Amino acid sequence: MENEVKLAAGAMVALAVATAALVVMPYIQVRDVKPPAGLKPYTDQQLRGREVYIANGCVYCHSQQPRDRNLAPDHTRGWGRPSVPADYVYDKPHLLGSMRTGPDLFNIGARQPSKDWHLGHLYQPRAYAPDSIMPSYPYMFLVKDAAEEGDQVVTLPPVYAPFGKVVVARPEALDLVKYLQALNHTYPILPAPAVPAAP
Repeated sequence: MENEVKLAAGAMVALAVATAALVVMPYIQVRDVKPPAGLKPYTDQQLRGREVYIANGCVYCHSQQPRDRNLAPDHTRGWGRPSVPADYVYDKPHLLGSMRTGPDLFNIGARQPSKDWHLGHLYQPRAYAPDSIMPSYPYMFLVKDAAEEGDQVVTLPPVYAPFGKVVVARPEALDLVKYLQALNHTYPILPAPAVPAAP
């Protein structure tokens, strides 16, 4: 009986230490994080696009957390500065990702601001990156004989465009592109240094 009590007490201590280290301490460190001045909340359309991003499993192949240049070559790849906790104030849940099958998307809105590029890339990734293993998302588009008023026609390289038809983006594709364009974390994360007044 004495061994069982020691075992239970040891398990409770181990659980308490793990909870303190993995839950309590991180919460204390980031609970008062304020958003940087350049970070804006998501619009309704961007939030819908974020849901499309989640529903299609984009987070399984793309991260949103560039690492410090001393730890990885993310900066030389053009993925931008390392992320900080304040960058994720409006992200619930956080979509940090753990795989890099595709490039990091933390700053894809700055690297690729073109709506046409994003729409074409979603319709047929290999039209823009020949060696890409990203799946295409044809169900986010309609192929029509002719565009109607209000349709967002996707501009594709001629070899990938359906002959005699047009590709039109569905609302979920447009929402997803708005979300991707919002992933632009090029704002400064530290306040500008104070300039001393001239004597």
